[in-house]
Amino acid sequence: MAFQTDGDYPGMKAGEVSTGTTIMAVKYDGGVILGADSRTSTGSYIANRVSDKLTAVHDRIYCCRSGSAADTQAVSDYARHSLEQHSLQLERMPKVKTAATIFRSLCYHNKNALMAGIIVAGWDEVKGGQVFTIPIGGTLVEQEFAIGGSGSTYIYGHTDAAFKPNMTKEECIEFVKKAISHAMARDGSSGGVIRLVSIDKDGVDRQFVSGDDLPYHD
Repeated sequence: MAFQTDGDYPGMKAGEVSTGTTIMAVKYDGGVILGADSRTSTGSYIANRVSDKLTAVHDRIYCCRSGSAADTQAVSDYARHSLEQHSLQLERMPKVKTAATIFRSLCYHNKNALMAGIIVAGWDEVKGGQVFTIPIGGTLVEQEFAIGGSGSTYIYGHTDAAFKPNMTKEECIEFVKKAISHAMARDGSSGGVIRLVSIDKDGVDRQFVSGDDLPYHD
């Protein structure tokens, strides 16, 4: 995840944008787990090592953001506003798929102007925990788990091998922590700490994994 610069720092080009990050979400019976690294970079310059790429768009719905920080923040702000209006009109909590569809519409109809890859995950009373991925370009796909950002290219084999259907909440947390930590160890644009969000019918629980506690080789 990165932002545009004017090229004032060594090793950076004017207007350079990187998609460097690692984001991930997985569903379990009863909810979802989202996770992300915390490095924001511009070229070879690390602008923020503890940024938060997990963004609430409603009470039980979050998104993970990769791409241009400015673009993904703008998209998530629009989506949050639309979901709030939708919820007020219906007088109930919005569906996770509704949130994902709003993100898809924003990303698809502005695909030539945006550098935004989004994972939307959350819980609703209709279908429980759900995970949707919206890669750059605006495609919408529902998945058991989703990974994104530059760090994801290093862990496709690991996640395919380690994922098991019907994992418990605790197993999903360890699955996300280990996958992101491996990506951070190999991808120069991912790093910092791991931020996690657990969402179920009881609410939202945020967790933090410091650099000293990353499970690289567990």
